[in-house]
Amino acid sequence: MNIQVSPSPIPNSNAVSLTSMLDRDDYLTGLLNQVTATKTEGWLQELRQSAANWVRHSILPTTREEEWRFTDLSSLRKVQFNVEVGNFASLEFDILPEAANSRLVFVNGVFAPEFSAVSDLPSGIVVSNLVGLSVVEQQAVRQYLAQAEGAQEVFTALNTAGITDAAVVWVKKNVVVETPIHLVFISVAGETAAISQPRCLVVAESGSQVTLVEEYTNREGAENAKEEVYLTNAVTEVWVGDNAEVRHTRVEREGAEAFHIGKTAIAQARDSRYTCHAITLGAKLSRHNLEILQTGEQTQTTLNGLTIISGKQLSDTHSAIALNYPHGTSDQLHKCIVGDRAHAVFNGKVFVPKLAQLTNASQLNRNLLLSSKARVDTKPQLEITADNVKCAHGATVSQLEDDEIFYLQSRGIDENDARKLLINAFAAEVINQIPIPSLREILLNTVNNLKSLTNE
Repeated sequence: MNIQVSPSPIPNSNAVSLTSMLDRDDYLTGLLNQVTATKTEGWLQELRQSAANWVRHSILPTTREEEWRFTDLSSLRKVQFNVEVGNFASLEFDILPEAANSRLVFVNGVFAPEFSAVSDLPSGIVVSNLVGLSVVEQQAVRQYLAQAEGAQEVFTALNTAGITDAAVVWVKKNVVVETPIHLVFISVAGETAAISQPRCLVVAESGSQVTLVEEYTNREGAENAKEEVYLTNAVTEVWVGDNAEVRHTRVEREGAEAFHIGKTAIAQARDSRYTCHAITLGAKLSRHNLEILQTGEQTQTTLNGLTIISGKQLSDTHSAIALNYPHGTSDQLHKCIVGDRAHAVFNGKVFVPKLAQLTNASQLNRNLLLSSKARVDTKPQLEITADNVKCAHGATVSQLEDDEIFYLQSRGIDENDARKLLINAFAAEVINQIPIPSLREILLNTVNNLKSLTNE
């Protein structure tokens, strides 16, 4: 497999904040003590210890930092989180027919074999939890786990410090996997607020192809979500080899009082293709850092995002695409539907240095506000020093048009249904590109059944 880490990291990425030895973050230290209470052995413990040492001299970000100025974590600091581990006889989650026998389920970050099924997989692919791998396979994983760009970002380092297990998807050279892989991460709060730290590693060797669904939810699914307080701090690393293709769908449907912090770090080698559909529907406060690092020429990157929030939800998407080599192509569309008093944030960066000649990059953020008190802060950015490129970016903020609603009413559709049709049409542009029919149907039905999006 030919994947190389670029000598120049993603510029201005979400860097960790450091403190002095005498000015530590006691709240962060408390979280660290919780997630490091369970010990492991060998190379994994060494990896964890290195990350823990970094976290001990770090602080959680504040709104004084540019990358976090719209996302206030003070409500997170008010909650004392604990690691909750237990057996749950009954959990509800969507089983995708296309992935009925290619599924891994984790509960509070702990592998749940009783809910998992991996009997329908071809040769040439490994889908397992980290602990279930052979010694040889674990040694191969060691080359990639926690090696992606941005490993020292504070929440990423906290996740690494607490790794005891992980979901691993490894596709061998030139293997084409037609069956989608479904990774389900369920968070369950017990008597106290729970913290879970799901970890996922995907390695697609040269010439391989794989489709992946990564889902975050609570014990009863988003539609029946109880107001349980918990924190999900998730990290996913995706390594795409030469001429390999990864089709990745990430769905976040956490509970109404949950906190969700997620990092997705992708390294793309020469001639590789990576597509991400990121759907954000749940959580009281959510943040997704999506970082793409090009490590070879002629890569293709497609990022589609959809955020739908209401009530007093806050959802923040930060993306960074570093196109370091010539002939790279990136196409990003991120859409937000914001109702009630909710607040959406989008910050997208595309970096095109001088070496990345003949790059073609586009970025568009479209936002639909359904209430006079809904808010969106958007900042698409291009930083270009190459002179032979084709790059564009933009952002729009709009509301439902009265004349469009009136037109539908004139055709016998009442006002609420007219609004719902227009909202669904706005969302469908992203959802319809998801390559798994059953998941498309689930998400379209979810959007159709969402309530209170237009409440003032």
